[in-house]
Amino acid sequence: MLTLQDAVLGYRGKKKEKVVLNGLSFSLEPGELLCILGANGVGKTTMYRTVLGFLPILGGSIQIDGRDIQSFSRSELAKKIAYVPQYHTPPFPYSVFDVVLMGRSAHLQQFSTPGKEDEKIALKMLERMGILYLKDEIYTEISGGERQLAVIARALAQQTSYILMDEPASNLDYGNQMRMLQTIRELTKENIGVCFTSHYPEHAFLTDASVLAIEGKEQSEKGSAEEIITEDLLKRMYGLDAEIQRVRDSREKIQKSILVHM
Repeated sequence: MLTLQDAVLGYRGKKKEKVVLNGLSFSLEPGELLCILGANGVGKTTMYRTVLGFLPILGGSIQIDGRDIQSFSRSELAKKIAYVPQYHTPPFPYSVFDVVLMGRSAHLQQFSTPGKEDEKIALKMLERMGILYLKDEIYTEISGGERQLAVIARALAQQTSYILMDEPASNLDYGNQMRMLQTIRELTKENIGVCFTSHYPEHAFLTDASVLAIEGKEQSEKGSAEEIITEDLLKRMYGLDAEIQRVRDSREKIQKSILVHM
């Protein structure tokens, strides 16, 4: 289990600290899909950077399977958590296949190179994301949406217990958004804990995800999408006059959508 307990997150300078989130507590269990909602600048990316070890935790604790993350080496942490950034541009013109293959580096010894099994895993993840046809293309020359799918494939190739995704739907057209959401739902069946940030509350309804709503520096709440995503929350968080609609689909299942009154 990935657990934040009374975590104080932010930035530490030479003379002072800037606290972005104070007292944040929640957990991500194996096989759980968690959608994090919050307005721009609320601290979602700061939280990710701290969990990944790029920023020091200012207070409280972050643990993975009962062990404090500060005790993990960089390579140990890479075997536990994969990360999908919102934007990624490598310094060299790698092929799409090579970018995805980089996900296997967490499992290689120092100075060793990927083997046949690593290459098979990379190809499998390209196929899983529906972009196997791009494997020989130059990563920097494909579209932003295609790069996003390649980075997700790279995270899958890393084969970790937890995956953190920073707005994975950004740059994706509607069809690829739906395919991506289906893929991350399927990952939970493999006992992988997946956490993704989104500016689309509907994504939590579509995936039956748990929701962590971060409204401010000291205000957050976790629960089911049904409990957390309310018309009042949308008003407070985004300043929107919105209505949550319930529609019965062809399988007699109730689906939810959000209608914004302009």
